[in-house]
Amino acid sequence: MHVNARKIALSGVLAAFAVVLIVLGSIFETSTLFLLAAAAFCVGIVVREWGIAYGAAFLTACTLLGVIVSPQKMYCMTFAAMGIYLLLAEAGWEALAKAERIPKIILWVWKYLVFNSMFLPALYFFPSLLVAKKMTKTLFFVMAAAGQAGIFIFDRAYIYFQAEVWGRLRGKVMKQ
Repeated sequence: MHVNARKIALSGVLAAFAVVLIVLGSIFETSTLFLLAAAAFCVGIVVREWGIAYGAAFLTACTLLGVIVSPQKMYCMTFAAMGIYLLLAEAGWEALAKAERIPKIILWVWKYLVFNSMFLPALYFFPSLLVAKKMTKTLFFVMAAAGQAGIFIFDRAYIYFQAEVWGRLRGKVMKQ
């Protein structure tokens, strides 16, 4: 059996960092979404470096560890949703890369389908988790539109992070 110690060590450090970010989201309430998004970016690093299956295992481990350690359990579910989005977005990217002559708009349609399949049911069935007010039709549509803008910003930040931040750190961290 071949064990890649570097891969396991880096995954452990990334998992610890992700869980620390989840816990910090409980401490610094004003930065919760930023910190949870940063933690989810660790999932993206693992997916890009070692694949979807390893990324799914990493996400599961971080979510379970976050539930054990974090005082705010709902933040762990938000982190898990962000991580699932990134896993499925990367899977869509891999499928698109294998196919030829498919426009990139298909990837964006896929990403919005993935996001809305998680967000809209949560908004409809569990509105008290997202808003303190009574959910009206108008508020539902405002929140749904805000979610579309939010996922666009999240996805653009993730793309920037992968290209610029992880792109620079990767050479230093992944030395052979």
